[in-house]
Amino acid sequence: MYSFMGGGLFCAWVGTILLVVATATDHWMQYRLSGSFAHQGLWRYCLGHKCYLQTESIGEPWDRAPAAGWGHGEGEMSSPREAGSLLEQPGSDLGVPTAYWNATRAFMILSALCATSGIVMGILAFAQQSAFTRLSRPFSAGIMFFASTLFVLLALAIYTGVTVSFLGRRFGDWRFSWSYILGWVALLMTFFAGIFYMCAYRMHECRRLSTPR
Repeated sequence: MYSFMGGGLFCAWVGTILLVVATATDHWMQYRLSGSFAHQGLWRYCLGHKCYLQTESIGEPWDRAPAAGWGHGEGEMSSPREAGSLLEQPGSDLGVPTAYWNATRAFMILSALCATSGIVMGILAFAQQSAFTRLSRPFSAGIMFFASTLFVLLALAIYTGVTVSFLGRRFGDWRFSWSYILGWVALLMTFFAGIFYMCAYRMHECRRLSTPR
């Protein structure tokens, strides 16, 4: 039982760290603009050596940049301002709805919070106290880890769907980057943490039922 909980706690710690890193970093997607790569995360997008909030317009220096320096081929943006504006025009035919960013961020944050709560419950599961006897701590921790898995899956599904169906068509040369990959690894970690704690719960229940009263 304790070996299962130890393995689950390790997976949970790794998964939670990866969730925080994936949510905070700006490398969910990479795309090419006239021979150079730009990248974006859930909060900012970066063009060249400058980063901007998703709700922030690109500054004046980009307005003065000559359009000839940017690609005009199929799938390429004519300027950095145009590339950024595609991410900032909610409700338009060219822009990504604001709800897309908000939903992805919210589900990632909820996933990290559930994983953190599961870690707390998982640590408490090691303590054999008389309180909370009606509430199995390994079972509660497992539920929180599965909830974390569900939330991060929803976030990744939303991001993947919008990126492939919209952003991937607007940018010629693009790919998912390492922050996005960390999200999937975190999903696996929280899922296995839930499995381990559910196994610990089943083992505890079997022992409890087999013990004569």
